Amino acid sequence: MEFIKQQPSSKAPANWFTGDVWWDVIVAGQEPSRMRANLVRFSPGARTNWHSHALGQTLHVVSGIALIGTRDGTVFEAHPGETVACPPDEEHWHGAAPDRFMEHIALWESTGDGTSETTWAEPVTDQHYNGRRTRDQ
Repeated sequence: MEFIKQQPSSKAPANWFTGDVWWDVIVAGQEPSRMRANLVRFSPGARTNWHSHALGQTLHVVSGIALIGTRDGTVFEAHPGETVACPPDEEHWHGAAPDRFMEHIALWESTGDGTSETTWAEPVTDQHYNGRRTRDQ
């Protein structure tokens, strides 16, 4: 057993996010582990750019309301305690509702072969962000 040394909170890169986003790395697994987990804090209206993960991504909402969008225009609304799985290579975005902060734990894996685990694309437009929300699961 060992305690993992906690890293300082850091501001997320502006070229991957719209608005103010901060994260704390929970774990960045060392071989043979490929586990990644971050606690991510979004200010109201903040969101990721479009992106995908080679092995998928799981989001567990801690506080606030998370919005998770897909390329077909669907915007899912997730509440505290809910967990959303994004399939491998599916382009999506996630962020906070416009009127409150949101925190989620983002979980994903590195590829283990040196290729990129996350592929980042363009910012999410206001039209996509403000799309019709659904709670359908």
